[in-house]
Amino acid sequence: MFLSCLKATELIEKKIHFRLSAKERLQLKMHKMMCDACSGYEKQSVFLEKGISLDQKKEFSPDELKNLKLAINEKLSEMK
Repeated sequence: MFLSCLKATELIEKKIHFRLSAKERLQLKMHKMMCDACSGYEKQSVFLEKGISLDQKKEFSPDELKNLKLAINEKLSEMK
């Protein structure tokens, strides 16, 4: 029943794009309750996915790009 971190990260990536089965959701939830690394990985993956989808939707001005880079660096610093 307990997942390895490798399988947990696969489910995290799958969860971003597809719906997980009830069993997969339960396994992932249990794993993240015990694994801070995978919980952090999920936060980073969601953050990056949002950034990528924003980038594909519009062009950024130089000021917006600078602010986005600062925001990303701040989030990464918080996760350390």
